[in-house]
Amino acid sequence: MRKKIIAGNWKMNTDLNSGLELAKNVSQKVDEFAFNSDEFGMIVSPPFTHIHAIGNVLSSKIGLSSQNVAEWSNGAYTGEISAQMVKSIGANYAILGHSERRSYFGEDNQVLFTKLKLTLENNLTPIFCIGEVLEEREENKQFDVVKSQIDEVLFKLDVVDFKKVIIAYEPVWAIGTGKTASPEQAQEIHAYIRKIVADKFGANVADNTTVLYGGSCKPSNADGLFSQPDIDGGLIGGAALNADDFVQLLKQLVANK
Repeated sequence: MRKKIIAGNWKMNTDLNSGLELAKNVSQKVDEFAFNSDEFGMIVSPPFTHIHAIGNVLSSKIGLSSQNVAEWSNGAYTGEISAQMVKSIGANYAILGHSERRSYFGEDNQVLFTKLKLTLENNLTPIFCIGEVLEEREENKQFDVVKSQIDEVLFKLDVVDFKKVIIAYEPVWAIGTGKTASPEQAQEIHAYIRKIVADKFGANVADNTTVLYGGSCKPSNADGLFSQPDIDGGLIGGAALNADDFVQLLKQLVANK
């Protein structure tokens, strides 16, 4: 049975002190909430500068992620942070291919495959983001875009490594805009993702692949999304910066599954 997950991407928000306070508040609330940690999970992804310190205060029920890794293992790359470095400071996940990285920093599928391999080689679990922009959605190209992003990166892995990946579908047009894909729109894409995984690696692998929804998910719309059969949780932006909202999303996920 695939794991259901709430993952919080803090992006470039919080300084160290406010980040520690947020992590402590989330941890306290999560520790007060009884759930099956084999079936459900929570992950936080603070800025690089906070990872080690937050790892020291975080509940054992919560996983720790970076928001990116470098495309090189080491060397003269000023300002870059390698997967090995991320692993060494206590993280066990890494977000890759977020739409902001693709758009603002020009990360293409070739770069992302390199990052994916380095992430796996350093025993980090990738949270790999895919999704279409508004123009592609309006031209009904969302299925082609998603398939291309999966074909050119994830399907270059063998089945053993693919089974280690968490997929996050992001309708890019819904990130930071206040718009949200309808539950039906989101379910349609999630089901399609699972179908092409089944075509490639078989139904058993597809049934056990966690596919998260990312795109302005918050407590007010989460029930409709989390009740869909192929949506396994959320990659959360703004709502992850509020401890009450973030833990409420976990509670809604548990209640809906």
